[in-house]
Amino acid sequence: MDFKFLEPYRPQLLSLLRIMTGLLLFQYGVAKILKFPVLPYFANIPPLITVAGTIELILGALLVIGLFTRLTAFILSGQMAFAYFLGHVFKTGTPVWHPLNNGGTGAALFCFVCLYLASAGPGPWSVDASRGKA
Repeated sequence: MDFKFLEPYRPQLLSLLRIMTGLLLFQYGVAKILKFPVLPYFANIPPLITVAGTIELILGALLVIGLFTRLTAFILSGQMAFAYFLGHVFKTGTPVWHPLNNGGTGAALFCFVCLYLASAGPGPWSVDASRGKA
């Protein structure tokens, strides 16, 4: 079966991928920095997680609106790779590499989606596109 029926919508779907990725990252920043919603595992967060939350809050918002998309997505990709290794693989001291066992599935997925967005750009529904910088 040929699934090319979505091909004409590829640019718009790229924008939707960027917007949803940004919103999902933004929610982590809101939870870590603004404490909303109140989550027990973000109650007393160490300074490194506060820095990560600030990055997720600011760059997640930039990703949603599509401003400086390629640079923003590249930085977020690196942050998610760092989060995967530091926060999941080596969290217990003994390396646990499998994402299902270390809870790092989200970080790994965000890492590669952001890497793709850094390469593909923002799509047509973005501030970058309206500025002619896509």
